Amino acid sequence: MHPRRKVIQQLGTFAASAALVALYPYESMAMKPSAAAFEVTKTPEEWRKILTPEQYRVLRDHGTERAGTSPLNLEKRAGVFHCAGCQLPVFSSATKFESGTGWPSFFQPLDGAIGTRADNGFFMRRTEVHCRRCGGHLGHVFDDGPPPTGLRYCLNGMALSFTPSAP
Repeated sequence: MHPRRKVIQQLGTFAASAALVALYPYESMAMKPSAAAFEVTKTPEEWRKILTPEQYRVLRDHGTERAGTSPLNLEKRAGVFHCAGCQLPVFSSATKFESGTGWPSFFQPLDGAIGTRADNGFFMRRTEVHCRRCGGHLGHVFDDGPPPTGLRYCLNGMALSFTPSAP
């Protein structure tokens, strides 16, 4: 085969693979924490009864919502963000910041609220963030955030609920 044709063929294969990645986000079954490790455990059927289909996809199947689709990204009031699965308080609005990513972002969780684990799937090295009480997938944490922590907890708004502080 002619070298130029081989390069074009390889580029086409790469482009097709990249398109599939963009259209079908990675949701690793292997990285899911064991349900037995959490205080709140439910069967998939029980979770489906209390979560919307999109919440279930994000929290239980480690999905990701599209950037810019969560109303919580625009939430500016004082209050507390909770895990949408078990209602554990996970982040304070005092640690929320505008990251420009299209997802609600925070620089610090509430004490003892989250757990993390390595997510090395789909050609990426990331740290997954989950609710420490029910194991619900919240998002990922990156080391490009603002002071004082330098961390950016990039979360799915679908995985959260918000309770404003009393006036």
